[in-house]
Amino acid sequence: MILYKGRRPSRAASAYIEGTLMAHSKVIIIDYGSQVTQLIARRVREAGVYSEIHACNVTAAEVAAMAPSAIILSGGPASVGEADAPTLDKGFLELGVPVLGICYGMQLLAQNLGGELAQSLTREYGPADLTLKASCALWDGLDSSKPSRVWMSHGDKVKTPPPGFVITGSTPTLEVAAMADESRKIYAVQFHPEVHHSVDGDAMLRNFLFKVCNIVPDWSMSSFVERVVKEMAEKIGDKHVVCALSGGIDSTVVAVLLHKAIGHRLHCIFVDNGLLRLNEGEEVVSYLREHFDLNLNFVQAQDRFLDLLKGVEDPEKKRKIIGHTFIDIFDEEAKKLPEVEYLAQGTLYPDVIESVSHKGPSAVIKSHHNVGGLPETMKLKLVEPLRELFKDEVRKVAAELGMPDSIVWRHPFPGPGLAIRVLGEITEERLNILRQADKIVQEELRESGWYRKVWQGFAVLLPLKTVGVMGDGRTYEHVIALRVVDSVDAMTADWARLPADLIARMSGRIINEVKGVNRVVYDVSSKPPSTIEWE
Repeated sequence: MILYKGRRPSRAASAYIEGTLMAHSKVIIIDYGSQVTQLIARRVREAGVYSEIHACNVTAAEVAAMAPSAIILSGGPASVGEADAPTLDKGFLELGVPVLGICYGMQLLAQNLGGELAQSLTREYGPADLTLKASCALWDGLDSSKPSRVWMSHGDKVKTPPPGFVITGSTPTLEVAAMADESRKIYAVQFHPEVHHSVDGDAMLRNFLFKVCNIVPDWSMSSFVERVVKEMAEKIGDKHVVCALSGGIDSTVVAVLLHKAIGHRLHCIFVDNGLLRLNEGEEVVSYLREHFDLNLNFVQAQDRFLDLLKGVEDPEKKRKIIGHTFIDIFDEEAKKLPEVEYLAQGTLYPDVIESVSHKGPSAVIKSHHNVGGLPETMKLKLVEPLRELFKDEVRKVAAELGMPDSIVWRHPFPGPGLAIRVLGEITEERLNILRQADKIVQEELRESGWYRKVWQGFAVLLPLKTVGVMGDGRTYEHVIALRVVDSVDAMTADWARLPADLIARMSGRIINEVKGVNRVVYDVSSKPPSTIEWE
């Protein structure tokens, strides 16, 4: 369930201590705005080590309070020489932990430690062959007799390494492609080991974690569940929590975790905003009451939302109206409950990265109205146990909790619901057209066996009509777009190569069964540059 877009206080040490993930090794990733910074976090976590991304304006003192086992400096779009380019807090290098600089991070290290930078004659983007020139802990176990294929994306370059650094890798076009001062445990690479195009990238990162940092991998979903239940119980004490429950995997996992932590002092509220899929409200409530021992309040607020959305076409205005209305309803319902001090939400890391600019200089893509805190008028404190997890990690938590496959593998559904899949004005007529079309998409994906193979599949109602011929008559009716994507964590996605006969069945059924539609198109764009949702 998505609630509110706003700005959250800085992640200073005091705020961090209140978090849910403390008692384990952790790698702090300083984000300089790279669009693939999250891949660094994922690679580290996949190695069994907890990692967090923090904005490049975080201070060394704040990072020190987090007790990191290592620091990784990410890439970024800026040129180090620009006047307003993000800078390096040299205090990071005084914390006594290993440091790895990637791309822009390498250039920052060179700039601050006495190296010489230069601008490349041409921007280097794409594959390159890395020659391992000198012995280095990052190369442990790699075959130095042949080049390693890596992925480059940079404009500036290191011309001369700082004093104490050795050139450890080169490419045909880049003399200083990697460098290291092993006595200080400072390493730097110009390429991106975090992307899968860097063939040995995962091994290099693991070498940094285990050979350089001597970290013992202790990050797992079972340890997460145990830890978060304990810490939520301690944080909430004898108070009550209201949970924004949608029936999707994120909010359901939050509810089950909190129920384990505080029992029936958890109060779940499911709001039907009139923007759900066909019969979804009743089905969700029935399912949750059958499978989970939860305090569940079903609030039917369809008219309230739809009245506020009349005539609104701008997608950001839609999101904000829906977000603030959810907040109002939850505030009203919470006031009816005893000693409620907390609001629980299923916020995930991709929501945070896409919505909140304080995560670094990377662009804000869209507002997620569960990110950023609560309005001052609402007195509840936020509880977000999944805030630092990616979607696939949440699925692992759900499996760890013994949840059925129907929840574990349910496709993501946006908090604003069909409001962002009805492009243009929202009316009951247009919602009903989309509901029927989307039901057909879901049925065909399941019956064909493709539902579990793809990340997400749905229908979109476009704000236009086209000419068609049905029977012997001319029609002028609506257009449905089909959006089916493959992804791991929603940060990147590619359009799904569904069999042509499956797309044909979807199209044929929608045109024949949904009154008011005479054309179906298939979205073949990836993320980036597109987003998964259309709005």
